Amino acid sequence: MKQVDILAIGAHPDDVELAASGTLLSHIARGYSVGLLDLTLGELGTRGDSLTRTAEAMASARRMNAVFRHQLELRDGFFTADESSLLAVVRVIRSCRPSIIMANAPADRHPDHGRAADLVRRASFLSGLRRIEVQDEGGTLLEAWRPRAVYHYIQDHHLSPDFVVDISDVLEEKLELIRTFRSQFYDPTSTEPESPISSKGFLDFIVARAREFGRPAGYEFAEGWLVNRLPGVPDMLLLD
Repeated sequence: MKQVDILAIGAHPDDVELAASGTLLSHIARGYSVGLLDLTLGELGTRGDSLTRTAEAMASARRMNAVFRHQLELRDGFFTADESSLLAVVRVIRSCRPSIIMANAPADRHPDHGRAADLVRRASFLSGLRRIEVQDEGGTLLEAWRPRAVYHYIQDHHLSPDFVVDISDVLEEKLELIRTFRSQFYDPTSTEPESPISSKGFLDFIVARAREFGRPAGYEFAEGWLVNRLPGVPDMLLLD
């Protein structure tokens, strides 16, 4: 995996697109590089299957202009922050050496999201410990690397953000990325069971949430973010 500025991690394919892709698109437009990591294949999803979701995920990554999309294939619904899972994430972090990492919400409707947030937060710290030895696929020892920060995107549950990112210029592009996952979202011709995200009004919820997050900051649309540590700025006039 090539080095990237931002590594965006999701428990399932489409987590990143739903909650963080506006921020990613706006940063890619500024020249930052982005890598994507799916912890699972989303094989327990109500609709579609792992092969379909993988194809959709890779199509979304190409549309986004991500540098790479990697899938760890941990067990959907059953992964934990055990040693093997932590080291698998450490291996990715040390391979692509991101400045910041984006991860799932710390608590959410789907229990995988909170577990993924904890897994990524712990792996990000462990990745910086030089006495933990991890090799790449070719057997080369990977040097310790710790990102500057881990930020958590807000998903289904209503959580108050610590800060928001303006996505007004890229909202339509974000919606197109979401629609790339055709097996998961509204399709009037589908014969598969309904799910909480397959209703006709779900994308309206995504837009309304973005409008809600944007309004206090003076943006038309925004994505909300949570922090693990207090962020700082060198110049107060840089704040909106």
